[in-house]
Amino acid sequence: MRRLATKIFIEHAYDGLYIGGVAGEKSVLLIDSPLRTEDARDWLNLISAEYGEPRYMVLLDQHPDRVLGARGLEIHRVAHEKTRQVMSGWPDSFKGGANPIGSEADRIKRITGVTRAVPEISFADEMMIYLGDRRVILRHQPGPTAGAAWVVLPEDKTLFIGDAVTVAEPPYLGEAEIEHWLALLDELRSPQHESYRLISSRDGLVDREAVNKMARFLRKIPFRIERMESRVDPLAAATTIAEELLEDFNIQPSRRPMARLRLEAGLQRLFRRKYPTDE
Repeated sequence: MRRLATKIFIEHAYDGLYIGGVAGEKSVLLIDSPLRTEDARDWLNLISAEYGEPRYMVLLDQHPDRVLGARGLEIHRVAHEKTRQVMSGWPDSFKGGANPIGSEADRIKRITGVTRAVPEISFADEMMIYLGDRRVILRHQPGPTAGAAWVVLPEDKTLFIGDAVTVAEPPYLGEAEIEHWLALLDELRSPQHESYRLISSRDGLVDREAVNKMARFLRKIPFRIERMESRVDPLAAATTIAEELLEDFNIQPSRRPMARLRLEAGLQRLFRRKYPTDE
């Protein structure tokens, strides 16, 4: 566990994500869940022993890597209303190989009880939680998904920004709202957040140059979708385009097939959303 400031911490011992949290005088707010329920329970026990009772778990969006482990935990799950709506529509069983998106969750053969991960508490624009005297703001920040949110600690100058910025590998684009995403990156680069510590769910602490690189990458996506539309087989063209886009990232060879699949699946989903068919 890495401590970033007084009772603010992140952890990268579990597959796929940097999870984190913030502690108050007697209770703790956690940010995202380890993928596997057994890991999530271990995480809660570890935090309980060191900081006190975990009372809330904020899910920054509906990506399976961050929500599946939350099913059935004895903790209040919180998310944006659009994230709650999406998760409420999922079937109760999940098969990772059924619709792979280049996530860590793709490796799960089958789990049940997915509906027990659905947040009981949701918000529209902003929600404030007090952990004793400590103020935690949950803020709707659409971009990676329509219901993406940030955790803002204004007194500690800290932002948990979810998948808004990725460094080592490309993000999943299938649920993206690119214009909103670029707007929130502009917000991160504004003087308002100049002194803030930025915590990415995929890479931990990130700097302003990582924000700039993310913006340059995202600006390419609408043009690539238009290129797909001009091809005889648009969905097959996603393979070639994904290979081109991978050059923006310095990816470990062992991770490259997963990253390529993530880009292919995301581009294909974006294409279907922009050019729907009756099939």
